[in-house]
Amino acid sequence: MADSFTLPLRPLREQNDRPDTLPVEISQINKQWGSFRDVNEEVLRAKIAEEEKRNGALQQEEDEDSGGQETGDIDMTERREQLFKRRNDITQFAVQSHMETMFALDFISLLLSKHAPRQAETSMSPFLKQVAPLGSLDSELVNPPPKPESAMKDIATVSRGWRIQNFNSASSKLLSAATRLEGEIKSETRYWNEVLAIKDKGWKVCRLPREKQALGVQYGFIEATPVFRDRGLASLRRAHDGSLILDKGLIPSGARHVRVRVRQGSQIFESFKPHRTGSNDAESIEHRILQARDSVFEEELFHELVREARAMASFGVTTRQDLIRIPAFDDVELLLDIVEADTDSIPTEQNSAHDDSQLADGLAHSIRILLAFAHRQNLRRRTQVPRPLTTNKRLTPEYHLLRPALAYLQHLSHVRWLESFFHDIFSVLRSSGLEMPEWTSNTFASWKVAQNPSSLVTLEALVEKFLRPIESVFNGSLLTSPGSFAVTIRTNLSSPPFGTNYDVSLKLSTISDLKSPGRLGLKDEVEAAISHLLLLDVVSSISSKELPAGQNGPEEDISKNRRWNPVYPHLGELLLPHVNPEKHKKMKITLSRHELSLTTYIVRSIDGIGRGTREQRSHNAEAHTCKFPKPPVGTPGAQEHSSIMDFVVAEASDAHS
Repeated sequence: MADSFTLPLRPLREQNDRPDTLPVEISQINKQWGSFRDVNEEVLRAKIAEEEKRNGALQQEEDEDSGGQETGDIDMTERREQLFKRRNDITQFAVQSHMETMFALDFISLLLSKHAPRQAETSMSPFLKQVAPLGSLDSELVNPPPKPESAMKDIATVSRGWRIQNFNSASSKLLSAATRLEGEIKSETRYWNEVLAIKDKGWKVCRLPREKQALGVQYGFIEATPVFRDRGLASLRRAHDGSLILDKGLIPSGARHVRVRVRQGSQIFESFKPHRTGSNDAESIEHRILQARDSVFEEELFHELVREARAMASFGVTTRQDLIRIPAFDDVELLLDIVEADTDSIPTEQNSAHDDSQLADGLAHSIRILLAFAHRQNLRRRTQVPRPLTTNKRLTPEYHLLRPALAYLQHLSHVRWLESFFHDIFSVLRSSGLEMPEWTSNTFASWKVAQNPSSLVTLEALVEKFLRPIESVFNGSLLTSPGSFAVTIRTNLSSPPFGTNYDVSLKLSTISDLKSPGRLGLKDEVEAAISHLLLLDVVSSISSKELPAGQNGPEEDISKNRRWNPVYPHLGELLLPHVNPEKHKKMKITLSRHELSLTTYIVRSIDGIGRGTREQRSHNAEAHTCKFPKPPVGTPGAQEHSSIMDFVVAEASDAHS
């Protein structure tokens, strides 16, 4: 009984107290008994009978075992001692097996250390490494048994076959490697030839900052803002055939440009489309680099335009999504947006000779030149000695791209208005018979190129003058010598005070209390000041003219050297005295840009110093009016005279008579 005792080494299975679910039981029944379709009464009765028979046999064996155990002499103490003894035997057997295995491993490792010391050293025990050096044990064949001749021939044949197969494999690998190497050489040659061609054309080729093994081309502008400066570097990848692939990153695939349009009423005039330089082949690498450079430049241009437009909200500039609206002058409005190169624009006027079309082209040129000039200024500041370090963050001001153009348009509008005003009012004066001197204009005097050469480049000097305040000067002489006037128009949108100002200076020696108005900001004020000066000049000319002497006997002495006296010149009023206090004649002169009017009437009881409180107009006296330019024939109350002096002399003669 003791010899047949066995010890199970597997863990005991714990029975689950929880009953199996119905699906689990169904699956177990199907696995054990088969499908329910095959179950019938006969099969179940057979199974029951078989189970009863099997249970009876097991019960009989258990009874025999229990009876033998009862008769045996082994108690529980002996069974425990037997269990501990068997476990000790198993442990000793396992330890002995492990030791024998380690000895065998050390033997094999020491034997292999003669030919592969590094690999054998990893499997040797530390004790063996200390006792026996590596390679101290070796093996060889002693008196090997002779092999038959047929075996030797087989070995030679197999060896030759292996050598031939290895030679063929090596030859195939060398040929494929040579073919692949030849293809790589052609690809690399084409790649580097295209890279050198790009470099020879002036493009900067360098390594990518974050990928040292790749080359890149710098097509952007170093002095641009950091956002667009970083986007101006594209990697030059190599395709399978060796051609260059320009990886532009965030740059859009299509070309874009800033479009300038001028809207006047219902008509829209569009600017030119930028000319694309370079090769006509759209697939060439040079064309793609130029397209990427132009796209970056145009996007930076529109970005700076939007920044500046937001700061010019006080001038009426508005931004809506990708559109900038700028009110220029009168009913002219400027529209700027960024569009694709192949975008079909709305129908526009195509007359290139039109002023508004030229204005759109000029504005498109100017904003691009000013952005390039801003890049040059950034380069100049970067090459100078840096400022002292401070904790305050240095702000980057927006570029002046729209301000100079808008200042030019405003200044041009004011200059055209002043020219039109001078033309109208001088035409009125000349139509009255006055020999007015010619007025002169020096428009955009601040843009005149200096005679002495500048140290700057001519283009930079021109652009710098374009950024300064714009000035135009109008000069003119008067009828009364040495009278003169000067009007200086100054427009500045870059620094305060913003807008257009008129600096008017007047000089008329016959009027002692005349003072120059100085700086004016409104057109109406300027028009009133110039009209008033010319009115005073006309009054002075009339007062300086000697009238013919009278021929009425006793009044002749009184009427000698008669003149129209400017009793109140600032109001255009002159007085012709008479011996009879009831027959003083007064002349009223009004001047505007459209007409010159002279009106005479009889006054009485005048104090002789101007429009006094005692002045009374005679109700029976008829007023005489003369206008220039001459009114239409048949206008009531107007008299036709060839010149203003004829009217003055005629009125003096009528008063004398």
